[in-house]
Formats: sequence, structure tokens, C-alpha cells
Amino acid sequence: MTDVAKIVAVTGASSGIGEATARRLAADGHGVFLGARRTDRLDALVEEITAAGGAAASRRLDVTDAADVRAFMSAAREHYGRVDVVVNNAGVMPLSPLEALKTDEWDRMIDVNVRGVLHGIAAALPAMRGQGGGHFVNIASVGAYEISPTAAVYCATKFAVRAISEGLRQESSGDIRVTLVSPGVTESELADGISDAAAAEAMETYRAVALPASAIADAIAYAVAQPAEVDVNEIVVRPAASAQ
Repeated sequence: MTDVAKIVAVTGASSGIGEATARRLAADGHGVFLGARRTDRLDALVEEITAAGGAAASRRLDVTDAADVRAFMSAAREHYGRVDVVVNNAGVMPLSPLEALKTDEWDRMIDVNVRGVLHGIAAALPAMRGQGGGHFVNIASVGAYEISPTAAVYCATKFAVRAISEGLRQESSGDIRVTLVSPGVTESELADGISDAAAAEAMETYRAVALPASAIADAIAYAVAQPAEVDVNEIVVRPAASAQ
């Protein structure tokens, strides 16, 4: 195995923030293990990182399936010997007014955005305890702090990620670090899943000013790079020109 600084498992790594984070952490000398459903994109990203001299591997991952997340973490440990950091990044955002009653989409957000994070914690926490330390980086949103029309359920899931992260931090005795990263509008494919026409139109205006995904990757890299006695708990990153 290539000599690396830390071993980082990243969910939702096939695009957007996850993809940018994989590139940045690999460039910083960390070994990355990447998970997502789109394996063609994962394969291309692994090839790119390894061609540049980095350490990367991947496995198909559905974060809504607890057994699959356990298998993903096991594969990461088998490949690298350990997992030091988990970036719980996978997320979906099919916005709509509550009165539209898109209950399937509500369930999907809860399954991916909330259960996915819990599955990542459950799959990695025991091994981290056993090895004497670890770090969870959970990706939330500015929607973890505020609510807007059409985003009630999405924001609820991100409030939940914030609560879970703070709870895990309080329950840790210093060996497990927890960082919540809350991006403002960021270039990604999140808005592509909005099926409600009015919400999709409103999102085009809302996303007119957006951060590159690399800006969020930089924030994650900062938290990961801190020494073991420093726990960066919350980072909120917004476009400078945005009032949201």
C-alpha cells in the first residue's frame, strides 16, 4: 500500500462535493476509498487520482442499505488496513411544497440524508473506537440552520444531521472527532433531482451565485488536517455575494 497520511472513506463520491473532496484529500497525501452508485464515474476518478500518484480505490455503495455501508467500510479497511476519517457526503434534494404530497421523495431524503449518515457512523464507529481514534465529517447545509419554502423536509434532514453530529461529539471522550460542514449554494447535481416545476424554477434563481465544489473540499481538508487534539466542530461556507 502507498504510504499515506490518513485513510478517508467518502460517500457520494461520484460527483460534486464528494468528487472534489476525493481529489483534494488524495492530493494532500491521504488514501481515499470512494463510494457511490455510479461505478463508471468512480472508476474514472480512481484512475485519475492514481495516475497523478495518489492512493484511491472504490466500491459501489448505496448508503440507504445498512449492510452495504458495513460492507463498504469493511472493504476500505481490507484495502488500507484501517479507516481514519469518514466523510458522510451522500445526499439528495428533491424540493417541493408540502402540499404537493411527494411522500416518496420525502422518504428518499430521509433515507439518504439521515439514515445514510447514521449507517456511516454505525459502520465505522466500532472500528474507530478499537483503533483508538477517528473522525467523522458530516455534510449538512445552510438548510441545517434555516428553512425556506419547498425545503421543509430537506431542511429537516439537515437539522437532523446537525443534531446527530453534535450528539456524537458530546458522547465522544476525545478519541472521536466530529465535524459538521454546512455548504451554502454549491455547484453540484443536487438540484437535478427536483421534480416539482415551480421549485425547480425557483432553484435556478437561488443557485445563480454558487461556490465551486472545491471550496467545500478545502474546508473538509482543513478539518481533516488538524492535529488529534483539535476538533473543528462546525464550518459554514457561503458564497461571499449571497445573502442566503
